[in-house]
Amino acid sequence: MNEDLSASEAARILGVSLSTLYSYVSRGLLPSMDSGTSRRKRYPQEAVLRLAARKDDAKRGGQAAVAAMHWGLPVLETHISQIANGRLLYRGVDAAALAQHATLEAAAVLLWNEGQADYFSAGTPALADVADGWLARVLAMAPAAPPLARAMAVMPLLEHQLATPTHTPQAMLAAGPMLMRVLAAVLLRSPPGVLPLHVQVARAWGADAAQAELIRAALVLLADHELNASTFAVRCVASTGASLPAALAAGLGALSGAGHGGGSAAARRMLLGALDSPRPGDAIAAFYQAIAPELAGLDHPLYPHGDPRAAYLLARLAPMAQHAPRLAAILAVCATASELLDARPNADLALAAMELAFGWPEGAGSSLFALARAAGWIAHAAEQAGSGAMIRPRARYVGRAYREEA
Repeated sequence: MNEDLSASEAARILGVSLSTLYSYVSRGLLPSMDSGTSRRKRYPQEAVLRLAARKDDAKRGGQAAVAAMHWGLPVLETHISQIANGRLLYRGVDAAALAQHATLEAAAVLLWNEGQADYFSAGTPALADVADGWLARVLAMAPAAPPLARAMAVMPLLEHQLATPTHTPQAMLAAGPMLMRVLAAVLLRSPPGVLPLHVQVARAWGADAAQAELIRAALVLLADHELNASTFAVRCVASTGASLPAALAAGLGALSGAGHGGGSAAARRMLLGALDSPRPGDAIAAFYQAIAPELAGLDHPLYPHGDPRAAYLLARLAPMAQHAPRLAAILAVCATASELLDARPNADLALAAMELAFGWPEGAGSSLFALARAAGWIAHAAEQAGSGAMIRPRARYVGRAYREEA
């Protein structure tokens, strides 16, 4: 079956004149081809249908919506966080300023309800029930699974361990501390506890006091980041009336992707390759040439002048390098990569640098990311549930036109 269209057929589907059709071709909006039997051009049916769908969608603002889905205009309203003028703000508070003194728990209650109620100080009676053998039995089923995989497996099961359902905003926030503490236990393979989360992480990794401070700051800086891919997934699931553990499982799934939470792992590979090479610059260039056009660990579309999270963490690392040769070498590689590619470090590179410099377990960067971001996910899930609106965008169909069944 010939799926090419004549000029008149294509113009009729597009609802334009022949002269406009020809202008589409000259402007590169529509391909054309020789018919083979005459001098008249033919037009691929699929390309015509796609252009017609775009024209129709543009009348309803669809093109703007498509652009918004790719680092474009905002598509949801939120009170939680904002990226503006090169700064990350949690309910109007600069995250970098908060990282100087706050814990992840403090950042969480700020994100959840502007600090009006400290859900973490209320205690978590359900924590003892979860720790009473259940979690250990679940984790024993996958002893070799990496941290994020363990978390993705455990989180949906937690719904049945909660005393009350978590489908309302208040119930979500009330269950938040317990879920974050269990998440930490799963990521760290340690019993759930009520010590500050950065202290639990530091103890599990054998980190000293200075490293514990870096862990604390990193958790605060990563607690939320507006409408990123994992947060959008969380909001979509929460908008259906699903439980908070189900929404968090969706966030973990999105975070596990190489293009999201896997950024620190890619940056780690770059650092290791450069450290092991007698010519670090060549190793860096070869690494980024192989993964082009993505620059793992460098630049961020929302921070044209540099990621403030990375700037904060790398600035804290610099004085420590005076007495730590490996850290000094890692920071030198970071500087070389930045200069070579004319790009600034992002949070992924800072996480990878800390992981390698201090001998933390492989994947520590993604574990910090997941634990920190859970605070933001809970805030977004509660906000979305409170809105009462289900997220259900429309798709633009660009396939074949209606046809009778063959």
